[in-house]
Amino acid sequence: MTNENNVLTITNLRKRFDLEAGFFARFGKFVHAVNGVSFSIGRNETYGLVGESGCGKSTTAKLLVRMFDANEGEIIFRDPVTGENVDVRKIKGQDLRHYREKVRYVFQDPAKSLNPRMTVYEVLTSGARYSTNKRPDSVLRAEAANILEEVGLSAKDLERRPTEFSGGQRQRISIARGLLQKPSVLICDEVVSALDVSIQGQILNLLLELRNARKASGQEISYLFIAHNLRVACYFCDRIGVMYRGEIMEEAEADEIWRQDSGKSHPYTELLFSSMQSGDPNAQTPKVFAGEVKSVRSQTAEKTETGCAFVHRCPYVEDRCFKENPLLKEVKPGHRIRCWLR
Repeated sequence: MTNENNVLTITNLRKRFDLEAGFFARFGKFVHAVNGVSFSIGRNETYGLVGESGCGKSTTAKLLVRMFDANEGEIIFRDPVTGENVDVRKIKGQDLRHYREKVRYVFQDPAKSLNPRMTVYEVLTSGARYSTNKRPDSVLRAEAANILEEVGLSAKDLERRPTEFSGGQRQRISIARGLLQKPSVLICDEVVSALDVSIQGQILNLLLELRNARKASGQEISYLFIAHNLRVACYFCDRIGVMYRGEIMEEAEADEIWRQDSGKSHPYTELLFSSMQSGDPNAQTPKVFAGEVKSVRSQTAEKTETGCAFVHRCPYVEDRCFKENPLLKEVKPGHRIRCWLR
């Protein structure tokens, strides 16, 4: 049952892609990019999906806005205005368009997602012109000017082109485009990974300020924050799901993840933190994580992978880890781990 405090509830989401392509490709060979993922995003909450490249976090995000169609699972959107639950996988046409106005996507690289031939005003309002809530140009221009100033730019920038701005400024334009439709959820897909460290902090603080301002005005917004840097996610997010090979390996409050209690974190979470050691001579030496790096599970007509997804790199591996995939179990309230030894 969907919690009325959740704006998005994802249950057992799965997406597989053909391992081979073409007319003569062999049928029945798949990779499982998203493999039974379940989580929820609360109202006015920031939920982080964190993991290495290829773990399935961006694919998960794209399934939520139907850039891809899931093979299995359920995506339920609870409209904060009407209180109605929407089965996202079943809607189409005008209903799907309305949903995509409520759940907006901000891409990683604004240089690619912003049309260099369009003015900033055209970039911001091109989607709104086909919105289910159409407004006259005079209203759209006023809204575009306001949202541009809200993200730290000027209304005078509306007639400039994206190529005239820095990377950080272009990302602010992307965020403004996402906010113009007054969404309930903003999906931020690696929005700071291509930026300098100082600019990253500015963008993250901007997003926090925007969320707080909307909460104060009664227009709550939630974030799905996709990242590969666990430290950044712990700073920015309320809750975090750590993904590996299409599965959530650990989920907890960001503070709980950050504490890294000895023996109480998933081995993959330990790996992510150890890979970001600052060189502090007093820092605890991380365990060796050996083994082949694998991105996704594969399946053929003859063989389906079994066992834990992290078994090839885990320093604590046991025999049963190769045979059975552990469930994502709750080790304490709000803290779930997929590991036989935790």
